Amino acid sequence: MSSERKAAARQRRGVWALGAFAILYLVFLYLPVLFLPLFSFNDSRFIAFPLQGFTLAWYEEMLADDAMLNALGNSLQVGISVAILSTILGLLGAKAVTRYAMPGKEAITAFIMLPLFIPEIILGISILILWSALDFPLSLMTVAMGHTLICVPFAMAVLTSRLDGFDQSLEEASLDLGENAWMTFWRVTFPLVMPGIASSLLLTFIVSFDEFLIAFFLSGTEPTLPVFMWSELRFPSKLPRMLALGALILLASCVLVVFAEWLRRRGVSDAERGGGYGIT
Repeated sequence: MSSERKAAARQRRGVWALGAFAILYLVFLYLPVLFLPLFSFNDSRFIAFPLQGFTLAWYEEMLADDAMLNALGNSLQVGISVAILSTILGLLGAKAVTRYAMPGKEAITAFIMLPLFIPEIILGISILILWSALDFPLSLMTVAMGHTLICVPFAMAVLTSRLDGFDQSLEEASLDLGENAWMTFWRVTFPLVMPGIASSLLLTFIVSFDEFLIAFFLSGTEPTLPVFMWSELRFPSKLPRMLALGALILLASCVLVVFAEWLRRRGVSDAERGGGYGIT
């Protein structure tokens, strides 16, 4: 066998080995998650095989739980507020690091991204100590402040990528034609970064909605949905309805993540084509 054929055979074996590893990794990572919706339809309060039958009773019980609906409302309030505030701060930060030369820009960017690398339990305890020292009552507001701290890096990462992806000469042309900085942003920059803004809003909402540790320390008497679920899991009789709730959250999170990624890719594609915007 020639050396070329041997090399081709080794390459094929390598591709097959890499593909098999990827499949095994995905199975290991996601197979346990698939048991959540599976047992949410099981007609039994016990998580065990074989399944006892198909039922929607746990979903009906879940939707009739007023405490759960109140916790859901709390999470939605916090998630929407955090998504909007984080995206605004992330947009301002992304515009600063991509449009202006400043001393220590890399250090400033690293400092903003630092909450991504600090364990959330440390952040939660630290913020709790701070609010306690200031005698500030724990509420949904303190949860939103804590979530904003960890969501701004996500928003800034998404929006920095988007701002780096389109032609800055469009902004320069707008300024040369007499528009001020605000109108240039509103009429030129904002439409171009809109897919990134939408992606940031969805991503930060998901991060805030699903976050547990910081909410656990800062929610006080107003639990968010993850905190409520954790408290309910102490009672075995309520486990099936928590499985149903978890299945719905899993589905909603997957849909939002896919939609956010679609918006991001669409924005990158538009930027590569010039965005389709002009200056009039």
